[in-house]
Amino acid sequence: MASSLRTNLQSPSFPIASCFVPPSSSHTSPSVPGISSSSLYTRFPARVLQLEWRMKRKIIGLPNMVQKPFVVVRGATTEDVEEEKALIEEDALERMEKTLESVKNNFNTVRTGRASPALLDRVEVEYYGSPVSLKSIAQVSTPDGSSLLVQPFDKSSLSSIEKAISKSDVGLTPNNDGNVIRLFIPPLTAERRKELLKMVAKLSEEGKVAIRNIRRDAIKAYEKLEKEKKLSEDNVKDLSASMQKITDDYVKKVEALFKQKEKDLSTV
Repeated sequence: MASSLRTNLQSPSFPIASCFVPPSSSHTSPSVPGISSSSLYTRFPARVLQLEWRMKRKIIGLPNMVQKPFVVVRGATTEDVEEEKALIEEDALERMEKTLESVKNNFNTVRTGRASPALLDRVEVEYYGSPVSLKSIAQVSTPDGSSLLVQPFDKSSLSSIEKAISKSDVGLTPNNDGNVIRLFIPPLTAERRKELLKMVAKLSEEGKVAIRNIRRDAIKAYEKLEKEKKLSEDNVKDLSASMQKITDDYVKKVEALFKQKEKDLSTV
């Protein structure tokens, strides 16, 4: 009898209604013919309590309850958020500084009528099948204010260097004597000055666009933190305003470089 009851009690299809008596003000327990309530509690305490709960839910109309998984989510600490903000600003500053340096180097490659080794900074030479910087395979010096001297470390590269200079946009004609290459810097004509001024203006604008793009990336990173609930809308506005000030400062630095180069090109 006990074995049969145990099987019935554990079965999902067990007829619960037949095991209950009408509710009263006193404690109501499941009723099974031939077995006392106390005996049921003693032998099947967990199952009896489950049956009691099902009975009460049915009588008072409690809705079925679905157990949801318990998930522990660790929120970002203040230190985490501050570190992320600092990294975003640090990255933006570093990239803007590199952009400014690149603008300086590009300006230096534009000749102003005076000899400077920087004029050949952007010249690349085909060396053993790979493009390399001219300065990595030769020494460039200025014997005087109107000429450049190129001395290759490997004389077999002399013709390749001559070819690369001729194809570049430096506007100089190389003179190869079999040992070194000499470049004479002619005075700038009015027409050539205008061309170089346009080139410098273009390089300046490219630098400013690059700096503004860095600002855009930083603001997107701040907005991402806002979506992740790590920053408030006001935080993002303040940080964006601060990033705009930094951007304006670097744009002014590019403009100052441009004005100086423009002055150099305009000086006869």
